[in-house]
Amino acid sequence: MAALRKADVVWEGDLLNGQGMVKVASGALPEFSVTWASRAEQSAGKTSPEELLAAAHGSCFAMALSAGLARNRTPAKTLHVTATSTFDKVGDAWRVTKMELNVVGSVPGVDQDKFSELAKAAEKGCPISNALRNNVEITVSSSLEK
Repeated sequence: MAALRKADVVWEGDLLNGQGMVKVASGALPEFSVTWASRAEQSAGKTSPEELLAAAHGSCFAMALSAGLARNRTPAKTLHVTATSTFDKVGDAWRVTKMELNVVGSVPGVDQDKFSELAKAAEKGCPISNALRNNVEITVSSSLEK
C-alpha cells in the first residue's frame, strides 16, 4: 500500500509582499509561514520550500544510511546529517541547483573507506535523492567521529 503524506498551504497576496501558511496533516510540525523573502533573502524566522526540501532529504538520507550500516552489521550509534540546498537564479528562472549532504557518524567497526562507500550507496537508494536526480546536483561528504 502506498503511503500518502499531505501538507496544506494558503497563500495571501502577491509573490513579493504576500505570505503563505503551511500546515502538515500529521500535526508533527506547528503551522508555519513562508514568504518570498524567506526564500531569496534572509529567513527572518520563516522557512522556505528549499529548507523543507533539505530537511526531507537529510532525514531520508539518514534513514537510508542507517539501513545500509545495519545490513553491513555495523549499526551506527549516531549519524549527524546536514543537508544544504542551493536556491539560485539560472537565466530567468529560480531553481534548486544543488543539494549537499554531509554526514558525520559514530559507527563502531567500520573504517572511513567503508563508511564513505555506504554513504554513497545510501544516497543512491534514498527516495528523495532519486526524486531530485538528473535535475539537481547532489554531493555527499562523509566522515567518522574521532
